[in-house]
Amino acid sequence: MRLPTVLRVARSGLILFFLQIHQIRASGIDSIRVTVTEGTNMAADLSPDKTKLVIDLQGTLWVLPITGGVAKPITDNLGDCRQPSWSPDGSQIAFHAFWDGRYHIWTVPAIGGKPKQLTSGLQDDREPYWSPDGKHIVFSSDRSGNYDIWQLAVADGKLTQLTTDSGNDFNPAFSADGKQVAFVSDRTDAPGVYVLTPDAASPNTTEKLISPSTAKLAGPSWQPTGSHLYYNALTKSQSGLEAVSITDGKTQMLTDATEDVFPFRASWLSPTEYVFTSSGLLKRRKIGSATAQTIPFQAIISLPRTTYKRKTYDFDSQTAQAVKGIKGAAISPDGQQIAFAALGDLWLLAKGTKRPERLTQGPTMELEPSWSPDGTKLAYVSDRNGNMDVWIRDLKTGQDRILVNMADDLHYPIWSPDGSKIAFYQSDPRNAWGRSTLYTADVTYTADVTVPKTQKLHESVFVPSQASWSANGKTIALSALHPYSSRYREGVSEVLLLSLDGKNDRYVTPAPGHSLATRGQNGPVWSPDGTKMAYVLDGLLYVTDVKADGSIVGTPRQLTSEQTDTPTWTGDSKSLLFLATDVLKQVYLADGHVETHPMELTWQSSQPTGVVVVHAGRLFDGKANTYRNNVDILIDGHRIKAIEPHKTGRAGKLIDASTKTIIPGLFEMHTHQHSMVGEKIGRLWLSFGITSVREPGADPYDALERKESWASGTRPGPRQFFTGGLTDGTRIYYGAATSINSDEQLDRELNRSVKLGYDLIKTYVRMPDAMQQRITAFAHANGMPVSSHEIFPAMRYDVDAVEHIGGTSRRGYSPKITAMNRSYQDVIQLLAKSGMNITPTASLQGGFSVLGTKNPSLYNNRQYKAFYSEEYSNALQASAAQYAKISPGYLTNFGNLQKGVKALIDAGAHVTTGTDSPFVPYGLSLHTELQSFVGAGLTPYQALRSATLWAAETVGVSKDLGSIEPGKLADLVIVNGDPLSNITDALNVEQVIKNGEVFLIDQLLTRP
Repeated sequence: MRLPTVLRVARSGLILFFLQIHQIRASGIDSIRVTVTEGTNMAADLSPDKTKLVIDLQGTLWVLPITGGVAKPITDNLGDCRQPSWSPDGSQIAFHAFWDGRYHIWTVPAIGGKPKQLTSGLQDDREPYWSPDGKHIVFSSDRSGNYDIWQLAVADGKLTQLTTDSGNDFNPAFSADGKQVAFVSDRTDAPGVYVLTPDAASPNTTEKLISPSTAKLAGPSWQPTGSHLYYNALTKSQSGLEAVSITDGKTQMLTDATEDVFPFRASWLSPTEYVFTSSGLLKRRKIGSATAQTIPFQAIISLPRTTYKRKTYDFDSQTAQAVKGIKGAAISPDGQQIAFAALGDLWLLAKGTKRPERLTQGPTMELEPSWSPDGTKLAYVSDRNGNMDVWIRDLKTGQDRILVNMADDLHYPIWSPDGSKIAFYQSDPRNAWGRSTLYTADVTYTADVTVPKTQKLHESVFVPSQASWSANGKTIALSALHPYSSRYREGVSEVLLLSLDGKNDRYVTPAPGHSLATRGQNGPVWSPDGTKMAYVLDGLLYVTDVKADGSIVGTPRQLTSEQTDTPTWTGDSKSLLFLATDVLKQVYLADGHVETHPMELTWQSSQPTGVVVVHAGRLFDGKANTYRNNVDILIDGHRIKAIEPHKTGRAGKLIDASTKTIIPGLFEMHTHQHSMVGEKIGRLWLSFGITSVREPGADPYDALERKESWASGTRPGPRQFFTGGLTDGTRIYYGAATSINSDEQLDRELNRSVKLGYDLIKTYVRMPDAMQQRITAFAHANGMPVSSHEIFPAMRYDVDAVEHIGGTSRRGYSPKITAMNRSYQDVIQLLAKSGMNITPTASLQGGFSVLGTKNPSLYNNRQYKAFYSEEYSNALQASAAQYAKISPGYLTNFGNLQKGVKALIDAGAHVTTGTDSPFVPYGLSLHTELQSFVGAGLTPYQALRSATLWAAETVGVSKDLGSIEPGKLADLVIVNGDPLSNITDALNVEQVIKNGEVFLIDQLLTRP
């Protein structure tokens, strides 16, 4: 029912493109022209008459003469059009495109015109190739549960499946006589390049493995005589062009290790000369020749330069604000009380009252309350003992006892229906961004019984939702990722049923092909009587009837029409509590009426008073590339009042840093956090000199709990700039991803971003451009920047920032960087000229491991050792060493990435520091990012500027943060050493001042 809406939005892309051009011309909006002469990971195909080439530069198809010259676009720039194939008569070009939020096969007239869609459906179709007679197109598709080779009859659209192996088959290509199809397969037992006969597609179809290989292969192309296949081979040390003889299977690498061959098929000018893409260029080469001729091209791209009014921040206000970071609200079995977490503590709201009762208070965190079936106890998690453990609070006596204490953090406790057990997860070091293992604990355990207190129920699951018990206690339901194939990681969130009596796991779903809500506490939630299951879909609450084993029966019923999160049942199974953006409400199943539970709970910003004088031996103010020496920084409350030459006897509290260096507080521009890490994460950030974090992807209520707790002084921590979940398309991966399936759902999500005060909106890799363009317009109208993984056409419609120089791409390869970690002129110039900010996350892309391998003393850092266990550190080092061993080109390839960062800075791009922690360690990885920048050839000043002033500009707070100047907020770091000469000295933190509050390093490294 919702798919047509998405299709309508996506197919409006061409209209939006031309409307935008008209508006730019009509309104006189400033624009710039970028001349692109190189392409990163571009594919090319030769016209049948050998006179023209089509290339898919940055997701648009362009045509140019074979001799080179100015390229002409023949598709709009919103389709992510890729891997073109010219029809045998030269009139049409087939390609796969993402206009409707899924990859499908399209054609477009070779001279340009209206595209025609050839395939449709929920699946992805990729890599088309015409038969020599023009009657068929072969392509790869995940229609059968993994990638197989399919054939399309052009005349009537009939589809025929050509391969059926359980492995992934892809990149098909017809032989010149049309009798055979070559393709690549990643089959576990026999990967390599295969050949089949398409019209023999039957149980007796024969497939021949031509080139067995464990390398990553792509883009096979038949030499016109049929004697050889040419293809891209990505080995441990190079991305090259390889040839294999059809008759004897002998292979030959045709390019040397310095060449960066792209993963696409070659085209043939003659039986002895071919065209391919490599090292950013179009090249033609003759068989046997060691050199290639470059085919020069120019593609002219216009970029609008528009501005909008950014969100304003009032860092001075101490007005009481309503708490919005409400986590895990759960209604009692009798429906009379609501337990929830906020500001790091547990609270109880009695029905009919507005002021909740605070159950816990202190510097540690208590979260995720779960009611016992009799309503007398709460299970919850707390880090009182250092890690997040499972505790039980007796509500009658007020006594707390620890139930489970493990080495790793625990989360999402939930009682069994008979009250005898509690199910919970043990997380890996990536917390809510990694895998979790399901356990149960016996609540009635005593030391004299033979059954262990805790039992592992299931192997780890990737980012599962909170578990929910069946009424008979025999089955546990949770939301889990169900991938479409093993070739790409994306899929949909479905209900996974885990049987506790030995039966196999199974997926069920109330909405086939449709992803459930973020995998946190949004369902599935089994009703206490076992007859129903509630869940959030498209941001709305639904309920469906189920059998005792969780099998879905009947038709799901929609219960709400407003943004909904965290549903929980009353004990009578007659109503559900839910969070409606920022208000607690309850819906009754009998008549559908909704009851509001108003609440008065506020917080206010903590600000110190009095004067602090910091006597700085050296001051790096974040603007000049040199120090100011022997100065006093006068802080009045939470702002810097003045910076003056040192004078003894000033009034106020003196901090003697006369032998130290003062730098601005650092920004971590890309991290993902979760409350299950506990209170320590705030201290960790500060201990590394990080006073501001930007979080482009989180459970918004989880992020708000941190923001409000840190800002109110409930716990020490940095400033938090956040967004909600990863705003994604019809397929998702991470548990925090929101799958958008309609305009109406998008409206609700966007309105929530304003109500909750998002600092940015992050779109993710399966978001189609037409919808992302709409998101950007809304965000800018409300003062918020937008970031994504995309550079083009995102910058064409004013997306503000891009995350990662590499990172996940829906294409299976990146338009920003190649497999050899090289970025070419298109990427460098488009980023530099557009003004789009990039956070490369070099530490994630190998920098942390490379630096740790070169300098093992990195792991002896004082802050790192205080927050990370020896076991974690050993595992991290072993992983890095193993990766370096199996990939000999690893260190060299990272050097290529560093060259790209340097080229961006030299070209004038706006670059900031971020890491994607926890995939690399929080805190320390920001410093390896700085060190990687300097290793790339940046000066320490340029690296620090990226982590301070430029970061503040990107967030939109440079009026108040990013440099040490009179009038700005007092966020600064006292370090020992000379970081403008030696960037590693930025790690030598001795004191941190955040918002005028002073923290000693020993204080930050000590657990409260």
